[in-house]
Amino acid sequence: MATIVEGVRAPRLLVIDDATIMRMRIAGIAREAGWEVVAEATNGREGLARYAEHQPDLVTLDIVMPELDGVETLRELRSTVPDARVVMVSAVDQRAKLRECLALGALDFVVKPFDKERLMSLFGKYAAVVRETAAAGPLPAAAPTAQPGNG
Repeated sequence: MATIVEGVRAPRLLVIDDATIMRMRIAGIAREAGWEVVAEATNGREGLARYAEHQPDLVTLDIVMPELDGVETLRELRSTVPDARVVMVSAVDQRAKLRECLALGALDFVVKPFDKERLMSLFGKYAAVVRETAAAGPLPAAAPTAQPGNG
């Protein structure tokens, strides 16, 4: 069920990370920042399924995971949902992978071990993006094009 704060639905987060402690830390900070954590996943395959099920406003995605790593998960997600908002989570030694993820459309990244303030700032930034997008509403439908007639 969606969390409503001051008449506005809380932004919704999916956390994908194989490390339980990292999922717990990210989810806890997200909740403190006013986000609703709609799901967690332990690998990319599970994450893609949770994304399809919950359609979150933002995903935090670890790079190094079993089954389907973060780079391949991002590639697959962006191929089916081009406007999916994804923030990569990575260890310091993954700079080349981070650059690849940014080129694939990731919005941002957080390097482990991260500090709470960095994550709070990131969640604040993307909560504002989610609110602005929601306030803009759906894109207007294209006007029908005139078809030549017979007379």
